[in-house]
Amino acid sequence: MQNLSSLLNKKKETFYTIIIFLFSVSINQYYGNLGVCPIDSFWFFNSGYDSLKGYYPFKDYWTIAGPFITFTQAIFFKLLGVSWFSYVFHASVFNFLISIVTFYTLLKFKLRSDYCLLYSLLIAILAYPSAGTPYVDHHASILSIISLLIFILAIKTNSKICWFFLPIVLAISFLTKQTPTGNIFLIISVLSCVYFIINFDFKKILFGFLGSFAIISFFFLILFLTEISFESFYEQYILFPLSIGKTRVEYFLFPLEFSRIFLRYKLIHIPLLILIFISFVKIKNDLKYLKSNDFLIIVTLILSSYIFIAHQLMTINGMFIFFIIPILGAFLHIYFFEQYKSKKYILYSFIILTICSSLHYGYKYIHKRDFMDLRNANFDKAIDASVLDHKLNGLKWISCLKPNDSQKEITNLIDSINLIKNDMRVKGIITEYQFISVILDKYDYSPTQVWFINHVVNENKESRFFKSYKKLLVNKIQKHEIEVFYLIKPFWNDDKIFEKGLSKNCYKKTKLNEILDVYQLQECDDFKS
Repeated sequence: MQNLSSLLNKKKETFYTIIIFLFSVSINQYYGNLGVCPIDSFWFFNSGYDSLKGYYPFKDYWTIAGPFITFTQAIFFKLLGVSWFSYVFHASVFNFLISIVTFYTLLKFKLRSDYCLLYSLLIAILAYPSAGTPYVDHHASILSIISLLIFILAIKTNSKICWFFLPIVLAISFLTKQTPTGNIFLIISVLSCVYFIINFDFKKILFGFLGSFAIISFFFLILFLTEISFESFYEQYILFPLSIGKTRVEYFLFPLEFSRIFLRYKLIHIPLLILIFISFVKIKNDLKYLKSNDFLIIVTLILSSYIFIAHQLMTINGMFIFFIIPILGAFLHIYFFEQYKSKKYILYSFIILTICSSLHYGYKYIHKRDFMDLRNANFDKAIDASVLDHKLNGLKWISCLKPNDSQKEITNLIDSINLIKNDMRVKGIITEYQFISVILDKYDYSPTQVWFINHVVNENKESRFFKSYKKLLVNKIQKHEIEVFYLIKPFWNDDKIFEKGLSKNCYKKTKLNEILDVYQLQECDDFKS
């Protein structure tokens, strides 16, 4: 009978895995095809395509985004073809990953599989569909959560293999975005030290070092194969973001106001406060609980949740961290039921609150496309993006730049694309519509991955970053003998692309249509240095 029960449970888990896969992929595919905000939506469409052609971040263009998404997108393009479908599917796969890892983590805590399925589906609603397309904050947050779950499993299950994979996932997360990974790394490092002080195990530590050695070796192998210098990586990915991050901490995180920290994220704080209360009760009853694995797990959940809140405050993006509510709800379910088995009515109230809050935020931020600044858009007026090119088939075009006049935006884009296409000169393309060079099947010779970097790096012409950026730009122009740069507007910040970086006598700027300008490059001292 026991073998039969185990077999039935395995089949049920497999069936639930299929449900999670179909649901998490299909919901993200739906919202990933619904509208665009160019600066965010196309961020890795062009860079993934460039990698297929042998043009790599840090070496061929300046970037502050981690290379993991770019190289992963290149793999998706290679396997599934260069298309909007394969682009969105990349994000959908990661929506599935966070859902399924959570599902199997909760199973290890002996939570009933029906509940594990429920919480996993709620995560799938909130995790990636807010963006729908590959995006640094979503990727890094999901990978950070997965690393936290691996850490929790390592503590809960006494598994050695978890310690091997933990540094690998953390490193991949860091190579996606520096934050929140760096802070999550600090939490895991400190709590790992606490864990090993209480439960010293040389084999587990050895597995952790082996995992670290494996991922560091692989990282340097990639740098070697792509001919990316570590100096360029370090300057662009470590030093330059640190200079930006300092400003964001000062102006976005502080002052620490009650309304910003607590009221705005009250539905995250409710499960956190209850977990804190449960911990205090257990500590009061038995001080040995401070050395328990469960206490370490709860501390991990609490500290990491505040890291994600701080990360959200320091970004300038729409809300996206509410997918941690079902995760916290699931662990509250586990620890509350363990402590108060007789008070099921309170537990069911928490479950209903988790469901309602997830659906509320799903409607407000996902369905309304709030993250894409399309909350007031009329999607009945969306246009099939295949009119631009078959590679964009499936995308319902309505843009945050012109949400009320998609037809005019499309018309301007088609006119501009045709003008660029008919120019036989060696040309570069400057735009936040980072699909144009892909549909033209031409390298865009862009000196930067996203153009807001141009604004930030050019603010201080005495900085090492400006000099390094300008050197990359000038070398690119000289090496490829570029004659003109086309600029397709609008831009998130401003369109003074060369005005801030090159001397005035290095170019002649001409307006071609409402959104298209051309820079005719000319001989000047900047190109002789």
